[in-house]
Amino acid sequence: TLQALQFEQKFGVATPGLGRLAMCSCVRSSRAMTPALLPRLLLPQMGFRLAGRGIWTSPLCLAVSGDSQLPPLPGQARVVICGGGIVGTSVAYHLAKLGWTDVVLLEQGRLGAGTTRLCAGILSMAKPIFIESQMANYSSSLYKQLEEETGIKTGYVKTGSLCLAQNQDRFISLKRLATRLKVLGISCNIIKPKEIAKLHPLVNIHDLVGALHLPDDAVVSSPDVNHALAVAAAQQGVQILERTAIQQVVVEKGHVIAVETDRGSVECEYFVNCAGQWAYELGQASEVKVSIPLHGCEHFYLLTKPLQEPLPPNTPAIIDMDGRMYARPWQGGLLSGGFEKNPKPIFTEGRNQLEIQNMQEDWDHFEPMLSALLRRMPNLESAEIHQLVNCPESFTPDMRCLMGETPGVSGYYVLAGMNSSGLAFAGGAGKYLAEWMTYGYPTANVWPLEIKRFGSLQSSRTFLRHRVMEVMPLLYELKVPRWDFQTGRQLRTSPLYDRLDTQGARWMEKHGFERPKYFVPPGKDMLSLDQSKTFYKPDWFDIVGAEVKCCKEAVCVIDMSSFTKFELTSTGEQALEFLQYLCANDLDVPVGHIVHTGMLNERGGYENDCSVVRLSKNSFFIISPTDQQVHCWSWIKKHMPSDPHLHLEDVSWKYTALNLIGPRAMDVLAELSYVSMTPEHFPSMFCKEMSVGYANGIRVMSMTHTGEPGFMLYIPIEYALHVYNEVMSVGQKYGIRNAGYYALRSLRIEKFFAFWGQDLDTFTTPLECGREFRVKFDKDTNFLGREALLQQRQEGVFRRFVMLVLEDHDTELDLWPWWGEPVYRSGQLAGTTTSSAYSYTLQRHVCLGFVSPPPSPEGLPTPITPDFINRGDYEVDIAGQCYPAKAKLYPFSSLFTQQKRRKEDMDLGNLHGK
Repeated sequence: TLQALQFEQKFGVATPGLGRLAMCSCVRSSRAMTPALLPRLLLPQMGFRLAGRGIWTSPLCLAVSGDSQLPPLPGQARVVICGGGIVGTSVAYHLAKLGWTDVVLLEQGRLGAGTTRLCAGILSMAKPIFIESQMANYSSSLYKQLEEETGIKTGYVKTGSLCLAQNQDRFISLKRLATRLKVLGISCNIIKPKEIAKLHPLVNIHDLVGALHLPDDAVVSSPDVNHALAVAAAQQGVQILERTAIQQVVVEKGHVIAVETDRGSVECEYFVNCAGQWAYELGQASEVKVSIPLHGCEHFYLLTKPLQEPLPPNTPAIIDMDGRMYARPWQGGLLSGGFEKNPKPIFTEGRNQLEIQNMQEDWDHFEPMLSALLRRMPNLESAEIHQLVNCPESFTPDMRCLMGETPGVSGYYVLAGMNSSGLAFAGGAGKYLAEWMTYGYPTANVWPLEIKRFGSLQSSRTFLRHRVMEVMPLLYELKVPRWDFQTGRQLRTSPLYDRLDTQGARWMEKHGFERPKYFVPPGKDMLSLDQSKTFYKPDWFDIVGAEVKCCKEAVCVIDMSSFTKFELTSTGEQALEFLQYLCANDLDVPVGHIVHTGMLNERGGYENDCSVVRLSKNSFFIISPTDQQVHCWSWIKKHMPSDPHLHLEDVSWKYTALNLIGPRAMDVLAELSYVSMTPEHFPSMFCKEMSVGYANGIRVMSMTHTGEPGFMLYIPIEYALHVYNEVMSVGQKYGIRNAGYYALRSLRIEKFFAFWGQDLDTFTTPLECGREFRVKFDKDTNFLGREALLQQRQEGVFRRFVMLVLEDHDTELDLWPWWGEPVYRSGQLAGTTTSSAYSYTLQRHVCLGFVSPPPSPEGLPTPITPDFINRGDYEVDIAGQCYPAKAKLYPFSSLFTQQKRRKEDMDLGNLHGK
């Protein structure tokens, strides 16, 4: 039997009675498939052909190199793109559309011979974040019209797709996804099992609770799309050269100046790394190493021969995440793959083969996915196998692709790490990257995908290998709010990590840094808390509530060492002059003062939101969000004049940051420093260098990032443990306790504090989020973004950051809001939430987000007014259920509860014991 099956696999000849799917769940084969047996639908229908055994050729009409002789390598170009897969050709196509003609695309092997060749071809818009769904939506439109533009068939068939739910939690996640897709105008519906059966005759519905139906999803042939993109780009002047391997990128004074290939050098201004599997190695091979954190993993899918009743080509694709499998129609049969729990990393060391060949089959490894397929479609037991395909895919540390200009090397762009969604993302991602190179920014907020969200610390091969083994299964894992990665942890820690861990700290990770979420009191079941997963009221609710109560009535300590910290110094006034240009707020303040300010781009949007302390006349301390470490550094260095008297240093690792929050914080510090900490002696937004306990040189700042009274302590790391121990010891009599970031989040949201990366982005201006008072309009000082803000102030603001307090929402029984929920005003879509938290003070859920009025009858944006916000009837849509909300432009002040802070009435002993 095994021999007959191997005979069929090798020669593609059906053997009667063999090659059945049911049998293959118990028959194993490790034989490698020959390239000549690659599925025909996965090959381009036009443009490419198979010559001999797996040798790829390209017709001369494509303006790419033929087989006999390679065309000469140009000596210079404005842009060099590395990679002839669907991502690279998309970038070339969109650059050409934007008027770039001096573009060269280099492919080390044959065009489209990498992962593009073996792509499963499902084009779905059901993606977890807005920007990914936007990219997939654009890709779908692009691929559909490419046939008309080029005359090349792309195999585009609108099949629709069905995302299945086997349990209520998955069904809730699909309902949440549906509300977000509708915001983008993507057609989708939540349907019942009986409707699933009508749409797909093979699906077993007995264990399903429902599904998300996306009627506009499609299947395409990715090699054909790649071919069409290449033809269209070549017609507009892009040169495409095969069999030309890039060896390194030449960098001079921080700028790309050339690439060196195995056929010579090409001078260029821009380089785009679209090398897919090889992107990491190419980054490391350059003169100046560029960190591109991705790693390859094997990906399997099965092809059947035509079924006895062939599946129509427009049969919906099936995505069964609970079963970890997907399926789509394929030449009357079926293509089915999945994302297993135990993936197989590949290519951990060195550059892999020139062109990705079909790697070894592994029926043992594929068996769980095959079993899932047969459970979902039992009638396939008699189907005959055509082939088991094993192709590599590249994955990133957070399941999101890598896009943008690299930090440290100007003109070096990256678009790679597609996490098995290269077909869906390539069109939209190529468009945004081309816009970025043309205008200096893309036309959408791509921060969740920007390569600067990572640093060199994520480039460890060991880290990437371990993380990819977690990431690949997570693609189909049910992800509830506030989930955390489990691999690659304890990479960056505070000196207090062990001390806090023994006191019950539960940890989350941000930019590789461990941060406490909350502290489990003695006697609580820590394991059940760690394993708790829900869209409803979480198990940590009361724990965080006790921490918030302590912040408001006594004093809490939060380790916030992960914050990004820079020092800018100069010999003269260069530092002040530079910051006055870079920052929107006025930095010409007396020594010791703290200024909250944004660093804006030319459009007036936030590139960074930070606090700046004037330490001395010519020295400034800049505090930014944790995940801004690479982005903020790059932004400052990009605009920093080349002046030997001006110096920027990253001092994030030098200081441990403790946030003392609460009315008794001043008592604790006064007792430790023998200095009065009252507002009369230590005014708000002020910084002093003080002694705390035995430690000197502690930067004490009267701010907490929450709106509550208290102080931030920036402590040289060698003193961190001593200062923490002293604070906790002295604080005993004041009811001190540890707290985590969940309490901080609740406090800052109820105070209407916006955070960069969650609420603010590069398209948000100070005028849109009520921060006009932090802009130095009254000073005759030019700063980056000033002209755009003046124009916006004159023309009006078209959207506004608001606070929404939910009403008629049962915290115990109803689904919680987390982020991304649609906001409706008087029945019309007005915006979305950006962050939310339960306010223990207001005893309500508070959502922050943006709303905007409907466009004018002419389709033009309408300026927003306070009346529009205050007089509307608002609702927040949580997984299809709308809850009334009260909208405000300013924070509530104990609207629903009266909270009194009387020190003499506090039971400090009970506070400490909770």
